[in-house]
Amino acid sequence: MKFIVAILIFCVIILFHEWGHFLLAKKNGIKVNEFSIGLGPTIVGFTRGETKYSIKLLPFGGACMMEGEDEESTDSRSFNSKTPLQRISVVAAGPLFNFLMAFIFSVILIGLHGHTEPIVYDVMPGYSAEAAGMEAGDRIVKMDHKRIHFYEEVTGYTLFHPGEDIDVVYERDGETYETTLTPIYDEESGRYLMGIYGANQYTKEGPLGTLKYGAYEMKYWIWYTLNSLKMLVTGQVSLNDLSGPVGIVTVVADTYEQSMADGIYYVFLNMMNIAILLSANLGVMNLLPIPALDGGRLVFLIIELIRGKKVNPDREGLVHFIGMMCLLALMVLIMANDVVKLIM
Repeated sequence: MKFIVAILIFCVIILFHEWGHFLLAKKNGIKVNEFSIGLGPTIVGFTRGETKYSIKLLPFGGACMMEGEDEESTDSRSFNSKTPLQRISVVAAGPLFNFLMAFIFSVILIGLHGHTEPIVYDVMPGYSAEAAGMEAGDRIVKMDHKRIHFYEEVTGYTLFHPGEDIDVVYERDGETYETTLTPIYDEESGRYLMGIYGANQYTKEGPLGTLKYGAYEMKYWIWYTLNSLKMLVTGQVSLNDLSGPVGIVTVVADTYEQSMADGIYYVFLNMMNIAILLSANLGVMNLLPIPALDGGRLVFLIIELIRGKKVNPDREGLVHFIGMMCLLALMVLIMANDVVKLIM
Protein backbone atom coordinates (compact mmCIF):
# COMPACT_ATOMS: atom_id res chain seq x y z
CA MET A 1 0.00 0.00 0.00
CA LYS A 2 2.77 2.44 0.93
CA PHE A 3 4.41 2.15 -2.50
CA ILE A 4 1.05 2.60 -4.24
CA VAL A 5 0.48 5.83 -2.29
CA ALA A 6 4.01 7.03 -3.15
CA ILE A 7 3.55 6.32 -6.87
CA LEU A 8 0.12 7.98 -6.86
CA ILE A 9 1.56 11.17 -5.35
CA PHE A 10 4.32 11.16 -7.95
CA CYS A 11 1.81 10.62 -10.78
CA VAL A 12 -0.55 13.38 -9.57
CA ILE A 13 2.31 15.89 -9.52
CA ILE A 14 3.38 14.93 -13.05
CA LEU A 15 -0.25 14.98 -14.19
CA PHE A 16 -0.73 18.54 -12.92
CA HIS A 17 2.47 19.65 -14.69
CA GLU A 18 1.42 18.19 -18.02
CA TRP A 19 -2.12 19.45 -17.53
CA GLY A 20 -0.69 22.98 -17.46
CA HIS A 21 0.91 22.46 -20.87
CA PHE A 22 -2.30 20.82 -22.14
CA LEU A 23 -4.68 23.60 -21.06
CA LEU A 24 -2.53 26.41 -22.45
CA ALA A 25 -1.99 24.48 -25.69
CA LYS A 26 -5.76 24.15 -26.13
CA LYS A 27 -6.24 27.80 -25.12
CA ASN A 28 -3.83 28.88 -27.87
CA GLY A 29 -5.40 26.63 -30.50
CA ILE A 30 -2.57 24.08 -30.63
CA LYS A 31 -3.38 20.51 -31.58
CA VAL A 32 -2.44 18.01 -28.87
CA ASN A 33 -1.78 14.57 -30.36
CA GLU A 34 -1.30 12.67 -27.10
CA PHE A 35 -1.57 13.33 -23.38
CA SER A 36 0.12 10.62 -21.34
CA ILE A 37 1.15 9.76 -17.82
CA GLY A 38 4.23 7.58 -17.40
CA LEU A 39 6.91 6.46 -19.81
CA GLY A 40 7.43 3.46 -22.09
CA PRO A 41 4.79 1.21 -23.71
CA THR A 42 1.12 2.14 -23.40
CA ILE A 43 -0.86 0.06 -20.90
CA VAL A 44 -4.23 1.59 -21.63
CA GLY A 45 -5.39 4.46 -23.80
CA PHE A 46 -8.35 5.96 -25.62
CA THR A 47 -8.89 8.72 -28.14
CA ARG A 48 -11.33 11.53 -27.58
CA GLY A 49 -11.59 14.14 -30.29
CA GLU A 50 -8.14 14.72 -31.75
CA THR A 51 -6.18 13.67 -28.64
CA LYS A 52 -5.12 10.24 -27.45
CA TYR A 53 -5.08 9.87 -23.65
CA SER A 54 -2.87 7.09 -22.30
CA ILE A 55 -1.20 5.57 -19.27
CA LYS A 56 2.30 4.18 -19.81
CA LEU A 57 4.09 1.28 -18.15
CA LEU A 58 6.65 3.20 -16.05
CA PRO A 59 4.95 5.61 -13.59
CA PHE A 60 7.72 8.22 -13.79
CA GLY A 61 7.14 11.18 -16.07
CA GLY A 62 4.52 12.13 -18.59
CA ALA A 63 4.04 14.05 -21.83
CA CYS A 64 1.79 16.49 -23.62
CA MET A 65 2.73 15.83 -27.25
CA MET A 66 1.77 18.74 -29.47
CA GLU A 67 1.62 18.82 -33.26
CA GLY A 68 4.85 20.21 -34.71
CA GLU A 69 6.59 20.63 -31.36
CA ASP A 70 9.65 18.53 -32.23
CA GLU A 71 9.14 18.00 -35.96
CA GLU A 72 8.18 19.94 -39.05
CA SER A 73 4.45 20.35 -39.61
CA THR A 74 2.36 22.32 -42.09
CA ASP A 75 -0.70 22.14 -39.84
CA SER A 76 -2.04 25.61 -39.05
CA ARG A 77 -2.59 24.44 -35.46
CA SER A 78 0.97 23.21 -34.93
CA PHE A 79 3.06 24.40 -31.98
CA ASN A 80 5.62 26.19 -34.14
CA SER A 81 2.96 28.05 -36.14
CA LYS A 82 2.06 30.10 -33.05
CA THR A 83 3.65 33.37 -31.90
CA PRO A 84 6.63 33.31 -29.50
CA LEU A 85 4.48 34.65 -26.66
CA GLN A 86 1.86 31.94 -27.21
CA ARG A 87 4.53 29.23 -27.19
CA ILE A 88 6.18 30.77 -24.12
CA SER A 89 2.85 30.60 -22.26
CA VAL A 90 2.43 26.92 -23.17
CA VAL A 91 5.97 25.93 -22.13
CA ALA A 92 5.91 27.97 -18.90
CA ALA A 93 2.48 26.63 -17.90
CA GLY A 94 3.85 23.26 -16.71
CA PRO A 95 6.19 24.64 -14.01
CA LEU A 96 3.71 27.38 -13.08
CA PHE A 97 1.00 24.77 -12.54
CA ASN A 98 3.39 22.96 -10.20
CA PHE A 99 3.72 26.15 -8.16
CA LEU A 100 -0.08 26.48 -8.23
CA MET A 101 -0.42 22.91 -6.98
CA ALA A 102 2.11 23.57 -4.20
CA PHE A 103 0.10 26.65 -3.20
CA ILE A 104 -3.25 24.81 -3.18
CA PHE A 105 -1.83 21.96 -1.10
CA SER A 106 -0.16 24.47 1.24
CA VAL A 107 -3.47 26.25 1.82
CA ILE A 108 -5.14 22.89 2.62
CA LEU A 109 -2.31 21.96 4.99
CA ILE A 110 -2.31 25.32 6.80
CA GLY A 111 -6.12 25.33 6.94
CA LEU A 112 -6.24 21.89 8.55
CA HIS A 113 -3.27 21.99 10.90
CA GLY A 114 -2.11 25.59 11.12
CA HIS A 115 1.47 26.85 10.95
CA THR A 116 4.32 26.73 13.47
CA GLU A 117 5.08 29.96 15.29
CA PRO A 118 8.76 31.05 15.19
CA ILE A 119 8.89 31.03 18.98
CA VAL A 120 11.78 29.79 21.13
CA TYR A 121 10.73 26.97 23.44
CA ASP A 122 14.09 26.71 25.22
CA VAL A 123 17.79 27.49 24.73
CA MET A 124 20.63 24.97 24.84
CA PRO A 125 23.46 25.45 27.34
CA GLY A 126 26.80 26.32 25.79
CA TYR A 127 25.48 27.67 22.49
CA SER A 128 25.42 31.22 21.13
CA ALA A 129 21.70 31.79 21.77
CA GLU A 130 22.27 31.37 25.51
CA ALA A 131 25.36 33.62 25.41
CA ALA A 132 23.33 36.29 23.59
CA GLY A 133 20.68 36.26 26.33
CA MET A 134 17.85 34.74 24.32
CA GLU A 135 15.09 33.13 26.38
CA ALA A 136 12.09 30.85 26.04
CA GLY A 137 9.15 32.74 24.56
CA ASP A 138 11.24 34.95 22.27
CA ARG A 139 9.72 35.34 18.81
CA ILE A 140 12.23 35.34 15.94
CA VAL A 141 11.31 38.04 13.42
CA LYS A 142 14.25 38.20 11.00
CA MET A 143 17.44 36.34 10.18
CA ASP A 144 19.97 38.32 8.10
CA HIS A 145 17.14 40.68 7.03
CA LYS A 146 15.03 37.71 5.83
CA ARG A 147 11.54 37.87 7.32
CA ILE A 148 10.64 34.76 9.32
CA HIS A 149 7.01 33.60 9.28
CA PHE A 150 7.18 30.07 10.78
CA TYR A 151 9.72 27.97 12.66
CA GLU A 152 10.77 25.73 9.75
CA GLU A 153 12.35 28.82 8.19
CA VAL A 154 14.64 29.11 11.22
CA THR A 155 15.97 25.55 10.91
CA GLY A 156 16.13 25.87 7.12
CA TYR A 157 18.21 29.03 7.34
CA THR A 158 20.83 27.47 9.61
CA LEU A 159 20.94 24.42 7.30
CA PHE A 160 21.89 26.55 4.28
CA HIS A 161 24.27 28.86 6.17
CA PRO A 162 26.37 26.35 8.14
CA GLY A 163 28.86 27.98 10.51
CA GLU A 164 28.06 31.52 9.32
CA ASP A 165 27.31 34.39 11.71
CA ILE A 166 23.58 35.13 11.58
CA ASP A 167 22.06 38.48 12.50
CA VAL A 168 18.84 37.74 14.38
CA VAL A 169 16.01 40.11 15.24
CA TYR A 170 13.60 38.86 17.90
CA GLU A 171 10.76 40.18 20.03
CA ARG A 172 10.15 39.82 23.76
CA ASP A 173 7.28 41.44 25.69
CA GLY A 174 6.63 43.90 22.87
CA GLU A 175 10.28 44.99 22.65
CA THR A 176 12.57 44.31 19.68
CA TYR A 177 16.13 43.04 20.18
CA GLU A 178 19.00 42.35 17.79
CA THR A 179 21.93 39.99 18.18
CA THR A 180 24.44 38.02 16.14
CA LEU A 181 24.57 34.27 16.63
CA THR A 182 27.41 31.98 15.57
CA PRO A 183 26.18 28.40 15.02
CA ILE A 184 28.32 25.68 16.61
CA TYR A 185 28.74 22.24 15.04
CA ASP A 186 26.94 19.50 16.94
CA GLU A 187 28.47 16.04 16.49
CA GLU A 188 25.32 14.16 17.48
CA SER A 189 23.01 15.82 14.94
CA GLY A 190 25.73 16.48 12.36
CA ARG A 191 24.56 20.08 11.99
CA TYR A 192 25.47 23.61 13.01
CA LEU A 193 23.11 24.82 15.76
CA MET A 194 22.34 28.25 17.21
CA GLY A 195 21.18 26.56 20.41
CA ILE A 196 17.40 26.98 20.39
CA TYR A 197 14.45 24.62 20.44
CA GLY A 198 11.26 25.47 18.60
CA ALA A 199 8.03 25.68 20.60
CA ASN A 200 6.22 23.39 18.14
CA GLN A 201 3.23 25.67 18.64
CA TYR A 202 0.68 25.62 15.82
CA THR A 203 -1.67 28.48 15.01
CA LYS A 204 -4.69 28.38 12.74
CA GLU A 205 -5.59 31.44 10.71
CA GLY A 206 -8.80 32.78 9.21
CA PRO A 207 -9.48 32.45 5.46
CA LEU A 208 -7.21 35.34 4.41
CA GLY A 209 -4.48 34.34 6.85
CA THR A 210 -4.62 30.76 5.57
CA LEU A 211 -4.14 31.98 2.00
CA LYS A 212 -1.26 34.22 3.12
CA TYR A 213 0.53 31.47 5.02
CA GLY A 214 -0.17 29.06 2.17
CA ALA A 215 1.80 31.44 -0.05
CA TYR A 216 4.58 31.63 2.56
CA GLU A 217 4.71 27.82 2.67
CA MET A 218 4.97 27.53 -1.11
CA LYS A 219 7.61 30.28 -1.19
CA TYR A 220 9.60 28.46 1.51
CA TRP A 221 9.82 25.22 -0.48
CA ILE A 222 10.83 27.08 -3.64
CA TRP A 223 13.54 28.84 -1.59
CA TYR A 224 14.54 25.49 -0.07
CA THR A 225 14.92 23.91 -3.52
CA LEU A 226 16.97 26.82 -4.90
CA ASN A 227 19.32 26.76 -1.91
CA SER A 228 19.71 22.98 -2.20
CA LEU A 229 20.78 23.48 -5.84
CA LYS A 230 23.20 26.18 -4.73
CA MET A 231 24.78 23.76 -2.23
CA LEU A 232 25.10 21.16 -5.01
CA VAL A 233 26.79 23.63 -7.37
CA THR A 234 29.18 24.87 -4.67
CA GLY A 235 30.10 21.33 -3.64
CA GLN A 236 28.53 21.48 -0.16
CA VAL A 237 26.52 18.40 -1.10
CA SER A 238 27.41 15.69 -3.63
CA LEU A 239 25.52 13.80 -6.33
CA ASN A 240 25.36 10.95 -3.82
CA ASP A 241 22.93 13.09 -1.80
CA LEU A 242 20.50 13.38 -4.74
CA SER A 243 17.47 11.14 -5.14
CA GLY A 244 15.69 10.12 -8.31
CA PRO A 245 12.24 8.54 -8.73
CA VAL A 246 13.26 5.33 -6.91
CA GLY A 247 14.71 7.24 -3.97
CA ILE A 248 11.74 9.61 -3.78
CA VAL A 249 9.21 6.78 -3.83
CA THR A 250 11.18 4.99 -1.11
CA VAL A 251 11.25 8.09 1.12
CA VAL A 252 7.52 8.68 0.61
CA ALA A 253 6.76 5.02 1.35
CA ASP A 254 8.90 5.05 4.51
CA THR A 255 7.24 8.28 5.71
CA TYR A 256 3.82 6.75 5.07
CA GLU A 257 4.71 3.67 7.10
CA GLN A 258 6.13 5.67 10.01
CA SER A 259 3.11 8.02 10.04
CA MET A 260 0.64 5.12 10.31
CA ALA A 261 1.54 4.79 13.99
CA ASP A 262 0.09 8.28 14.61
CA GLY A 263 -3.10 7.69 12.64
CA ILE A 264 -4.49 8.38 9.18
CA TYR A 265 -4.78 12.13 9.83
CA TYR A 266 -1.01 12.46 10.25
CA VAL A 267 -0.42 10.20 7.26
CA PHE A 268 -2.47 12.65 5.21
CA LEU A 269 -0.60 15.68 6.59
CA ASN A 270 2.82 14.15 5.91
CA MET A 271 1.87 13.04 2.41
CA MET A 272 0.53 16.54 1.72
CA ASN A 273 3.77 18.10 2.97
CA ILE A 274 5.85 15.83 0.73
CA ALA A 275 3.60 16.63 -2.24
CA ILE A 276 4.17 20.37 -1.67
CA LEU A 277 7.95 19.86 -1.62
CA LEU A 278 7.96 17.65 -4.72
CA SER A 279 5.65 19.93 -6.70
CA ALA A 280 7.68 23.05 -5.87
CA ASN A 281 10.87 21.11 -6.65
CA LEU A 282 9.57 19.99 -10.05
CA GLY A 283 8.52 23.54 -10.89
CA VAL A 284 11.95 24.96 -10.05
CA MET A 285 13.88 22.18 -11.80
CA ASN A 286 11.87 22.54 -15.00
CA LEU A 287 12.53 26.29 -15.13
CA LEU A 288 16.30 25.82 -15.05
CA PRO A 289 17.85 26.89 -18.39
CA ILE A 290 18.89 23.32 -19.23
CA PRO A 291 18.35 21.98 -22.76
CA ALA A 292 15.40 19.57 -23.11
CA LEU A 293 13.73 20.97 -19.98
CA ASP A 294 11.02 23.63 -20.11
CA GLY A 295 13.57 26.23 -19.01
CA GLY A 296 15.88 25.34 -21.89
CA ARG A 297 13.01 25.70 -24.38
CA LEU A 298 12.08 29.04 -22.85
CA VAL A 299 15.63 30.30 -23.46
CA PHE A 300 15.31 29.64 -27.19
CA LEU A 301 11.84 31.21 -27.30
CA ILE A 302 13.05 34.33 -25.51
CA ILE A 303 15.99 34.58 -27.93
CA GLU A 304 13.51 34.29 -30.81
CA LEU A 305 11.32 36.99 -29.26
CA ILE A 306 14.31 39.36 -28.96
CA ARG A 307 15.77 38.60 -32.41
CA GLY A 308 12.45 38.62 -34.20
CA LYS A 309 13.20 35.31 -35.94
CA LYS A 310 13.47 31.68 -34.99
CA VAL A 311 16.68 29.96 -34.03
CA ASN A 312 17.71 27.37 -36.63
CA PRO A 313 15.45 24.38 -35.80
CA ASP A 314 18.21 21.85 -36.53
CA ARG A 315 20.62 23.56 -34.15
CA GLU A 316 17.98 23.92 -31.44
CA GLY A 317 16.98 20.28 -31.90
CA LEU A 318 20.62 19.18 -31.59
CA VAL A 319 21.06 21.19 -28.37
CA HIS A 320 17.91 19.66 -26.86
CA PHE A 321 18.97 16.17 -28.00
CA ILE A 322 22.37 16.52 -26.32
CA GLY A 323 20.67 17.89 -23.21
CA MET A 324 18.24 14.98 -23.15
CA MET A 325 21.05 12.43 -23.46
CA CYS A 326 22.91 14.09 -20.58
CA LEU A 327 19.77 14.16 -18.44
CA LEU A 328 19.06 10.49 -19.17
CA ALA A 329 22.64 9.58 -18.25
CA LEU A 330 22.32 11.56 -15.00
CA MET A 331 18.97 9.90 -14.28
CA VAL A 332 20.46 6.44 -14.79
CA LEU A 333 23.36 7.34 -12.47
CA ILE A 334 21.04 8.67 -9.77
CA MET A 335 18.67 5.71 -10.13
CA ALA A 336 21.56 3.26 -9.80
CA ASN A 337 22.71 5.14 -6.71
CA ASP A 338 19.17 4.97 -5.29
CA VAL A 339 19.07 1.19 -5.84
CA VAL A 340 22.48 0.75 -4.16
CA LYS A 341 21.35 2.79 -1.14
CA LEU A 342 18.11 0.81 -1.02
CA ILE A 343 19.97 -2.52 -1.01
CA MET A 344 22.55 -1.39 1.54
